[in-house]
Amino acid sequence: MKTPVCDFVAAYEQSGIARLHMPGHKGKGPLGCEGRDITEIAGADSLYEAGGVIAQSEQNAAALFGAKATFYSAGGSSQCIGAMLCLALQKSKSRVVLAARNAHKSFLHAAALLDADVRWLWPRPYSLLACPVTPEMLENALAALPEAPAAVYITSPDYLGNVQPVAALAKVCHAHGAPLLVDNAHGAYLHFLPAPAHPLDEGADLCCDSAHKTLPVLTGGAYLHLGHGLLKAKAGEVRAALSLFGSTSPSYLILQSLDACNRYLADEARRKLAACVRAVEALKADLAAQGWAVAESEPLKVTLHASKRGWRGDALADFLRQNGVECEYADPDDLVLMISPQNSPEDLEKVRAALAAAGQGSEAPQTPPQMARPRQAMGIRAALLAPAEEVPVAAAAGRVCAAPTVGCPPAVPVVVSGEEISPDAAAVFRYYGIETVRVVRE
Repeated sequence: MKTPVCDFVAAYEQSGIARLHMPGHKGKGPLGCEGRDITEIAGADSLYEAGGVIAQSEQNAAALFGAKATFYSAGGSSQCIGAMLCLALQKSKSRVVLAARNAHKSFLHAAALLDADVRWLWPRPYSLLACPVTPEMLENALAALPEAPAAVYITSPDYLGNVQPVAALAKVCHAHGAPLLVDNAHGAYLHFLPAPAHPLDEGADLCCDSAHKTLPVLTGGAYLHLGHGLLKAKAGEVRAALSLFGSTSPSYLILQSLDACNRYLADEARRKLAACVRAVEALKADLAAQGWAVAESEPLKVTLHASKRGWRGDALADFLRQNGVECEYADPDDLVLMISPQNSPEDLEKVRAALAAAGQGSEAPQTPPQMARPRQAMGIRAALLAPAEEVPVAAAAGRVCAAPTVGCPPAVPVVVSGEEISPDAAAVFRYYGIETVRVVRE
């Protein structure tokens, strides 16, 4: 497969032309990549007005993924999430978006900026990071609305590797005339498995992938895919929506990385992914035989319920780090390892050996605190943009959340802007080590 962006930049780098344009490093510098770091010069195309080499590369990506159209982002899935929400609201008379509660905070930020009316699908029992949505649950929620929402929004896979029944949920959405938007940031590779399982394969109308999370792409490289379903949008509309949430100086290093990945996806990905999935399955089986509680998850994640073996997840992460393994995420209960075909067999052996050495921990099992659905005291937009102050969690009960306090990972808010912080919400903050929270100034 051709790589038009990479080919153009490589030719420019070798041309010897005087660079009297941005960036200021002029193609020279200590990192070694500066020669390929350019701006929107003649022939390089422009991401938000693409009609040349970038557009050609995006068309290659769309063909690989089976999308109606694919658009690049140099701002990660965060940029794509904002654009998806913008497009859905533009195409609907409704301002309502029905969303699974475990949404990334970039969804919340976009909802605030676009003044969306978010109605939450609430997890039962409560979980911060997981919100399983069944077709029956979705049907009941849609039937309770007076009209079809602008969109239904879910995260699949989520940070722990849980996968939603996207095909079944898409059928429910489409029966109600509502497009399905999927944050597939952790699942760009799913289309290239022996049995394709990407949200586009299962009927999603709009979908974003963080290519950099699971594919050989530089950090920040992502895709926004337009599916073949209800939501119809022209290329110019999608690019305009993306431009609302992205820099006017997107990184050409990231764009080249996305372009080069097309060749990988066309030539090697399926074979390498099939072998990698087999290796991860074997690793999961070995860890289970060691006595670890291995969660059911999407193929390239290994999620361990550390607390079921006497470990805090964050303490286990420290132990692994001391033994040459850096995990993706850990909290008091769980530890997540993300694997790709670019990991070597030696990497997986390090995991086996380190976890065998960890053995049984001494911590008493923990029960994560439950949290009832908070009262919405203000709109999301009004609260996020209101004058705010940071207070200790111990003093936050009864106050209204302004900007949500959550790190990345996992970037899933405990309390959403405009919600009243209840005592049980404060307990969840403390459980996850969050000591202060921004609240609307009284």
